[in-house]
Amino acid sequence: MLPKSEKIWFSGKFVPWDEATIHVASHVIHYGSSLFEGIRCYNTHQGPGVFRLDAHLKRLYNSCKIYRVEVPWSYDTLQEAILETIRVNSMDECYIRPIVFRGYHSLGVNPFPCPVECAIMVWKWGSYLGEEALAEGVDVGVSSWNRMAPNTLPAMAKAGANYMNSQLIKMEAIKLGYAEGIALDTYGYVSEGSGENLFLYSNGTLCTPSQDSMILPGITRDCVLTLAKEANIPTKEQAIPREALYTADEVFMVGTAAEITPVRSIDRIPVGSGKRGPITKRLQDMFFGVLKGDRDDHGWFTYVNQGSTPGLSASKDRAEARQAQ
Repeated sequence: MLPKSEKIWFSGKFVPWDEATIHVASHVIHYGSSLFEGIRCYNTHQGPGVFRLDAHLKRLYNSCKIYRVEVPWSYDTLQEAILETIRVNSMDECYIRPIVFRGYHSLGVNPFPCPVECAIMVWKWGSYLGEEALAEGVDVGVSSWNRMAPNTLPAMAKAGANYMNSQLIKMEAIKLGYAEGIALDTYGYVSEGSGENLFLYSNGTLCTPSQDSMILPGITRDCVLTLAKEANIPTKEQAIPREALYTADEVFMVGTAAEITPVRSIDRIPVGSGKRGPITKRLQDMFFGVLKGDRDDHGWFTYVNQGSTPGLSASKDRAEARQAQ
């Protein structure tokens, strides 16, 4: 069961976890009209630090723009609301879920009459695919479900509706005894997992599917590309045929929840030696070195207790939020 925290930021005020509810007739329940992010806060040498907060919020606002959702809170307001939610719940590390959604008004497909709401949740959450998976790797399978075709559902938006596709991929994988599934795009090229981007290392080059393959432009994916270049590992963003999965020296999956997780087999075929490869471990060490403060943080952290941005839509919203605590 999802571990509770004390308070949730809900459209400008803090409410107890169990009271952060919506009406059953809310538009989001019936039509999947939500845009969201998954963000991690780590316990660093400088206290709680939110990883890539700026990039996550930019993607959230871009997702809303694609779906014509006008967010009634400014970027600075939501940034401070996230930091304040962590403070209010006295978290030193946590997973953060800001979600913008269409609320209760009418139940036609037309979403415009429905109010735009926003909630920010935080809770304790370990490695998505299991702590042991970071070292030992996971077994995955190529899914029978493809990613969306271009110009159908926008893959660049992190939208709730898109994750019905992800659920099909994940459920099939579990039923077949895999930890995760890999989806192909509609042209048969490798796309991504149900909630992770994918990397292959083969013939001295680190490859990852390009945005043409209907991937979500992942923020951890961007981190890995940055770190690989620093390590002088050649990288390519390109179309990847399915058979390349079976012949790769190393494969790993990345995401905010999964972090960097090695893949040890695909469709029961061992990847390389069937164990975590040296390139995967090297990139893991660099990535976790950043998270632990042993390497330059690249400006990727926003520290929870070191100042703040303009708060909760300035003083009025901040006062309302504190009164609701």
